[in-house]
Amino acid sequence: MASIQKEFAIASSAHDVWDAVRDFGAVHTRLAPGFVTDAVMDGNSRLVTFSNGTSAGAILVDCDDAKRRLVYAIVSERIRQHSASVQIYEDGDRRSKFVWTVDVLPNEIAPYISGQMDLSIAAMKKRLEERLFIRPDVSPTTMPTLFMMIMLHSPSAARSNSHRQL
Repeated sequence: MASIQKEFAIASSAHDVWDAVRDFGAVHTRLAPGFVTDAVMDGNSRLVTFSNGTSAGAILVDCDDAKRRLVYAIVSERIRQHSASVQIYEDGDRRSKFVWTVDVLPNEIAPYISGQMDLSIAAMKKRLEERLFIRPDVSPTTMPTLFMMIMLHSPSAARSNSHRQL
């Protein structure tokens, strides 16, 4: 059995990253948008559609909030065995470490799985390092408006603009 492990740092708190990871049915919006295009839940199972058009069923095996660890298994005709775990660790105040382990059979599919994991990691880092990722109700088009509202109402912006007359 091939074992693949990926570790990477994320410029976001472990709490916020874990909140997105544990949301098993929202992988396509909260965790890896762009790489995962859809996820449909059915009890503890989800059917995930990827950007390359393929899909896979995943079963939630365990979700441990205390350990920030999620375990799932993939059900597929091409893959005889696929079990995976994700664990999130604190790595400073606003940083975390993401550890993703996949055990897969047949061994020959491991390079493909590893490459797909790398593509997923790029999507996850992009999403998880966005400042407002924990707000699924905020669309990218409203972010400039929110930024302006924050800047106009922040104490530091008020101090820097206090010398100007309106």
